[in-house]
Formats: sequence, structure tokens, C-alpha cells
Amino acid sequence: MTVSFNACSSDHQENRTEPTPKYTMSTKHKVIIDTDTGGDDASALILAAKSENIDILGVTVLAGNVELEQAAQNALAALEIAGCNVPVYMGAAENYSGEKIDAFSVYGKDGMGDSDLIHPTGKAEDKNAVDYILETVAKYPNEVEIVALGPATNIAKAIERDPDTMKKVKMIWSMGTCGLGHGNASPVVEFNVYSDTYAYKVMLDSGINITVAGLDMCGGDAMWTDEQFDKLSKTNEIGKFVTLSFTKLREFYESNRSSGAVDNPDSMAMMCVVCDNFVNETVKCHGSCITQKGETYGQVIFYKQGFTYDVAANDFDYNVSLISSVNQADYFNLYLQAISK
Repeated sequence: MTVSFNACSSDHQENRTEPTPKYTMSTKHKVIIDTDTGGDDASALILAAKSENIDILGVTVLAGNVELEQAAQNALAALEIAGCNVPVYMGAAENYSGEKIDAFSVYGKDGMGDSDLIHPTGKAEDKNAVDYILETVAKYPNEVEIVALGPATNIAKAIERDPDTMKKVKMIWSMGTCGLGHGNASPVVEFNVYSDTYAYKVMLDSGINITVAGLDMCGGDAMWTDEQFDKLSKTNEIGKFVTLSFTKLREFYESNRSSGAVDNPDSMAMMCVVCDNFVNETVKCHGSCITQKGETYGQVIFYKQGFTYDVAANDFDYNVSLISSVNQADYFNLYLQAISK
């Protein structure tokens, strides 16, 4: 089956387009998307909404890139412009330890480029995100996949409350960690993990199957250039929405790195879910999250299965599949196909 995209889920078939035939989309995914909705999260929500093999059961939000209420508004706006009517549930305003999350975003104060994009007509549901996650996993045991685009707070709280139910999660797809590369919160730490390190440790230690897409997958040919953003903005209203949401990030890169090219980690992680063969290689690992305060706080160390390490007991639970190679050069064009009509 060649790749094709639609308006919301596998129940809709309109506006289909097909990119290069080598990419397949035969695997159906029943997902909850957990997000601290900044610009890259919003672009990932749109990608999922336009992919015919993705059935979005619901979206859960938390503070991270922005405050909780803003995260909910951003998610609602992104879903609406994608023509996707799924419920949004508000979760953690504090981290796993009960401390207020200090939201920080290079995407601007509203997390969406400060471009006056956020005017959703809908509103978030009354039910709490953790309640929704547990009820949905219990309803669809061993079927639900959670795509975690922000800190792991909602997921860790669900594990803490009902670990037996959470063991019935089919897969957690995490945009988090540096992978085997460098960080952005520090040289060795990625933002989502740093924002709630204890929660990420709870998730890793849960024994749930986790696929990790780290920052190391988001550089090089995966970076979106000025030329590509220009092409994206001229595609349609969705393309214009995504482009404007990256305004502040692009300004940040230009002023700090003398480059107009930027990364889009959350849509990269979502593309790994959407396209069966977008991922070239994974490595089976144990993930150890450093929670001791200091220079390495928030670092995730990956112990590869099959290796014997002198300083470790080597009796790990290898529940992490670390993505080590994706088709970076095709990333933007695949995204463009997804949002095109």
C-alpha cells in the first residue's frame, strides 16, 4: 500500500495524495497523543490528523512549552485547522513532584509563533487527562499507543495510579532524550526529559514497550529550510498555519546559530508512527534516567542489549527501542504530502 493521507482518521478517504511509493502506511494505529502543544507539537497533531492509518482517540495536554490552558487552546486550534474533531483533555499543570512547571518555549509566548493563530471554537473536556488515559487503555487493552510529544508527567501519573492498566498500553512513542547525540536543555539533556525528569524515569522504569525518537534524528537533512517553509506556506491554509507557528523559532535560530534551518522534533516522531518504513533502524536498549541533581540531571543513558558493561549488573529490562536511523532527506516532502489536498 502506498502512503496516503486524509482529513482525520481511517474512516475518511477524501483529499488523498500519494508520495513516493517506497513509503507504506499499512499499519493501523489507535493513538492517544500527549502534548505540551508548541509549534512542533501542533504540526505533529496535524500530521496525525491527516494520516489515514491513524485513529486519534483523544488528545491529552500538559504544561511544558506553554502553560496548561494555552497548551489546550493550541491543540484545539491545530486539530480544527486539520478538520479533525477529537476530544482534548487537560492534565498536569505541575510536574511529577508537585512543583509548578515553568513553561518555556522558543516558539514565542503562546507557543505558536506569537502570530495570532489561536482562536479555537471548541473547548477542552471536563474529564482529567489521566482519568481519560486509564479509561481508554482499559477499554482497548493492548491496542492503545500513546504518542508522547512533551514531558512524561501525565503518563507517569497514570502509571503511578494504575500500573496494571498501563501495562496494557501497546506502545509509548516518545519524542524525548538526545538519542545518541547532543541535547538542547544542556549538552547532554533534551527539553522534554529535563522538564520532568522524575516522570521520564517512571515511564522508562515501567516495563512498558517504548520507542524513543531522540534529537539526534532531527538534524542534518531533516532540518526545514527557509525555502521549504516558503513552499509549505504556499501550499494551503494548513501550511500557512504551520509556517507562522514556527516564526519565533526561526528567528531564534537565525539570531543564535546564523542559520534559517530549524528542526521539527515532534513531527519527526509522529512520522515514525505514521510511515511504516520511515524508520530504517532501531536498537533494543535499557534506558536509565539520571535524577541526581548536577550537570547530568535529566540525561538518559542507553544500555544496548547484547553488550556486557563492566560497570553495570547487565540484568536490565530492555523495553526501549531507540530509533537510530530514519529517512531524513524525505521527511519534509512526506510532511508536505500529508497536509496537501
